[in-house]
Amino acid sequence: VPKKLVTTVSGCADDALAGLVACNPGLRLLQGHRVVLRSDLPAIRGRVALLSGGGSGHEPAHAGYVGKGMLTGVVAGAVFASPSVGSILAAIRAVAQAGAAGILLIVKNYTGDRLNFGMALERARAEGADVRMVVVGDDCAFTTPGKAGRRGICGTVLIHKVAGALAEAGASLDEIEKKVMAAAKVMGTLGLSLSPCSIPGSKPSFQLAEDEMELGLGEERPLNVPLRGVLPADKAVETMLKHMTDPSNASHLSLTPGSSVVLVVNNLGGLSCLELGIVAGAAVRCLESRGICIARALVGSFMTALEMAGVSLTLMLVDEELLRLIDAKTTAMAWPNLLAGPATTRREEVPAPAEARKPQDESGIGTELLSLVTPPLCLSFPWEGAGMHPLSAGPGTARVQRVLERVCSTLLEMQDKLNELDRGAGDGDCGHTHARAAQAIREWMRSRPPPAAPAQLLSALADVLLEQMGGSSGVLYGLFLTAAARSLHGRSDPPAWADAMDAGIEAMQRSFPPGLSPGCQTNSHFSQLDSLFAAAQALHSLHSPGANPLEVLAAAVQSAEAAAEATRHMEAGAGRASYIRSSRLEQPDPGAVAVAAVLGAVLE
Repeated sequence: VPKKLVTTVSGCADDALAGLVACNPGLRLLQGHRVVLRSDLPAIRGRVALLSGGGSGHEPAHAGYVGKGMLTGVVAGAVFASPSVGSILAAIRAVAQAGAAGILLIVKNYTGDRLNFGMALERARAEGADVRMVVVGDDCAFTTPGKAGRRGICGTVLIHKVAGALAEAGASLDEIEKKVMAAAKVMGTLGLSLSPCSIPGSKPSFQLAEDEMELGLGEERPLNVPLRGVLPADKAVETMLKHMTDPSNASHLSLTPGSSVVLVVNNLGGLSCLELGIVAGAAVRCLESRGICIARALVGSFMTALEMAGVSLTLMLVDEELLRLIDAKTTAMAWPNLLAGPATTRREEVPAPAEARKPQDESGIGTELLSLVTPPLCLSFPWEGAGMHPLSAGPGTARVQRVLERVCSTLLEMQDKLNELDRGAGDGDCGHTHARAAQAIREWMRSRPPPAAPAQLLSALADVLLEQMGGSSGVLYGLFLTAAARSLHGRSDPPAWADAMDAGIEAMQRSFPPGLSPGCQTNSHFSQLDSLFAAAQALHSLHSPGANPLEVLAAAVQSAEAAAEATRHMEAGAGRASYIRSSRLEQPDPGAVAVAAVLGAVLE
């Protein structure tokens, strides 16, 4: 049974409503019932009252839509269960006694909801109340007509909004009923699930294979229309919109070029906000390509199914009047407070500010890279002149390209390994971050010849990583390379590289938490320092007269590799690793491993 953060399984629906009311001064519970009402009930005197509801588990529906300009009250059932007739009748009586000029029940088309709300309506009418009921069915999943009709799902929230704006404006019960029924006929919704949900205390309601998505759902149960393979977001959205508007589909929504719609991109509960944004962008692009005007777009969690990973798309055809009702103000907590305006992927971008030209110093750092086909300086790599290194022949730029290509290939090959190592101490993305750096360097080399002068090269690489690598690692590498490039200014001797390494490490340390030093492993954000410091100590031998540069470099690589392996036994003192249950790791740190691999690739 999946874990749930509840106090008791039997009381979870009541506890959820109690928490909502406790945090919202505009809401009140109806004593003895699972009913939420507006706190300013006297304000509805002479106006039409709007009541809705259904099973719990669909939060923020339905209580999140109680407020001025939307619903007067809602009646909640247990999780995924229709509310009782007694509670519905109690809500009707409460608003009738407050002086409502008629009551409209907005009910989703499910058998239990229709039966319970319908029975309460008949009993209230027998008591003399002026009560009507509108049944909403917006599901576009059914390809053939069903006896029960289309189910009511997320589009019901738009009906709440339209009815609420009309009631707030003083419209009569007849007018609201008529306009709401018309709006419900030009609306459709379709859902897509990636995983099931589970009622507290129970197993998941259905199963999906790892390579399956399922099209079409009510609030908690798909229609068994599996999509083989997990589609990319744009293809999934295209499939959904095609099904929703296919004339051969009995429950389709007629949509023609030039139509104006309100789009709702609804999180079914377990989709990340990142994924939801991707889906929203894909939906806008797809509709625009079909000549549809997206007059408004609402993106968020409007009607969920507990923790189901999935999304639903709702479209409502709108004219100017409907749009005004959608835009009308409301105090309902779950309705998004957005600036009114259309959705489009064609918004003009804010121009990026022009980058100030860096003053050119003697080493050429900061010059325009496009002009650096031939480096202006003769700074050398420490192996040059030793007569031993395989890259000693050929133009400097070609040598640089070959070295960088080896570094990039190494990082890309290690991507999965670094991610796996990072899962023990971080968020499992160290490999992705370093692969992103490798791809950025490759793209940079394709766009222009890299400078062969070391100071210029390191400065340019720092810019690439700072711009493209991202995360803390990108900043740290950028700090290291920028300081190292500055140290190489005007020098061409092998000891310059040892000094450059020291300068880079010092720059990194200045950004670390106080008290952090080599050997205080911190996870892949800071642990590059351990391998770099070990290599720097070995490079100090370049200051010795007669030192063989290649032998010193080989020793530096070995020291870096040993330092990376030693992080296996260190206890994290800072960074993300220090927060996990056991900060003593049983595997080498991925950041230190990556640095050792880069140094090894340079020496090959």
